[in-house]
Amino acid sequence: MASPLRLTIASAGRDEPVDTAWAEVQATFARVDAAMSRFREDSELTRLNRRAPAAMPISRDLAKALATADRARRVTGGRFEPRVVEALDRIGYLGVPQGHPAPAWAPIRPTRILDRASRAGPVSVGRPVDLGGIGKGLALRWAAAALDRWLATVPGPALGYLVDAGGDIVASGTPDGTTPWLVAIEDPAGGAEPVAVVAIRERGGIATSSIRRQRWEHDGRTVHHLIDPRTGEPGGDGLAAVTVAGPDPAWAEVWSKALFLEGAAGIAATARARGLAAWWVPSDGPLEMTPAARVRTAWVAAEA
Repeated sequence: MASPLRLTIASAGRDEPVDTAWAEVQATFARVDAAMSRFREDSELTRLNRRAPAAMPISRDLAKALATADRARRVTGGRFEPRVVEALDRIGYLGVPQGHPAPAWAPIRPTRILDRASRAGPVSVGRPVDLGGIGKGLALRWAAAALDRWLATVPGPALGYLVDAGGDIVASGTPDGTTPWLVAIEDPAGGAEPVAVVAIRERGGIATSSIRRQRWEHDGRTVHHLIDPRTGEPGGDGLAAVTVAGPDPAWAEVWSKALFLEGAAGIAATARARGLAAWWVPSDGPLEMTPAARVRTAWVAAEA
């Protein structure tokens, strides 16, 4: 999924074989990539997007992802919206060709992302869908479930684990039986020190939406991949990065993107009203965070 993948198992002095656990994590990500990548000719999502709005049978994984994305669209009031493929293509963030040129941007109607005549019937999407971010979050969720099943077969006290997929993380247990997992939030300006360190004390995920790496020049302007569905243009005015922590990595991913699209002017009010643990770095200022984030913060840079 275009991300480095790492599994850390807390051994607590034990020597458990972890090949099975690692194979489960890799297999989960490979399965999700095959179902949801818009950068693969052979993925299910590519075939579904090319057929839009015609229907086709799809796997359970892809159906779950589309249903979760649709719920996320509703819960976030449309801030999270995966039907922005035409906008991404127009500014040069190209997946595999969709089989037709990107039309002029048209507002996205607040309709369901997927249509299905019956519970197990063929599925259609009205316009092409990008599931990159939420797909990674779901892969982390399902990898954690696979690790939980593996841990149930391991004798002795429960072990902790952490799965890192390019900075989006799910963790459970502890690294040594007592202390929490500690996850650094990188400086989006490229500084060597993180801007904060987050403690994950229970099963949970953490995700970041940032324009540090996915930013490029197109038609004489700087653009990025986080598209505001209201305008079809890169959004998040005044923000460089947003991180969200919570009990589920897929929803952490959803809210990191939705909050980014609130921009610097709206993020604080929305994040606090939702009770989210959120950290954000304005384009021209120090780190800010919600009260729910502050209680999870183990360390913060002095200038924040």
